[in-house]
Amino acid sequence: MRMTVALRDVLARAGLKADTAEFLAYVEDAARRLSPPNPDPSHYFSADQRAALTEVGLDLTPHREGEPDYRVRTVAEQAVLADSALSVQDAAKRLGVDDSRIRHRLKERRLTGWKGHGGWRLPAWQFTASSVLPGLDVVLRAVPDDQPPLVVASFMSTPQTDLVINGKPATPRQWLLAGGDPEPVAQLVATLGTPA
Repeated sequence: MRMTVALRDVLARAGLKADTAEFLAYVEDAARRLSPPNPDPSHYFSADQRAALTEVGLDLTPHREGEPDYRVRTVAEQAVLADSALSVQDAAKRLGVDDSRIRHRLKERRLTGWKGHGGWRLPAWQFTASSVLPGLDVVLRAVPDDQPPLVVASFMSTPQTDLVINGKPATPRQWLLAGGDPEPVAQLVATLGTPA
């Protein structure tokens, strides 16, 4: 009971209108899909690959009891992304259009989303209170096809040194909301998944 109250308070402070049981179901689903409970990273690589990775200093040993679990942050971010996402109907209502217009925009990559339980889910970062983020279509066309929604959401909410507002790095979302040119954002998002 005490944890439920604490979780409800955290969700409310974060501005998430979520039932705690529903949110915890998202967390459980994200954790299950992320990886097995005690993954052994070495199983994902051949013997030659393991040797090369170990040689450059990567630790491929399984998670040990008492170590912080590196997956926790990712699971929480996945849960928030899923919980805050809009349905096609919610997006249509927000934009004042018919549901079919939202599906059409998804097909044309003028909106982004994923198919989940109960249909399409559209990440909230791409919307304002009554429209889509200015320049969104330019940015979405540049997103590499292999990048999952969580990576794109993280990029859109992480300050970038190339996007400066009032002398401070801005997130791509802030940049676009402030009327910034979408081309620099598109150039940055196009590099997602490429080696630095």
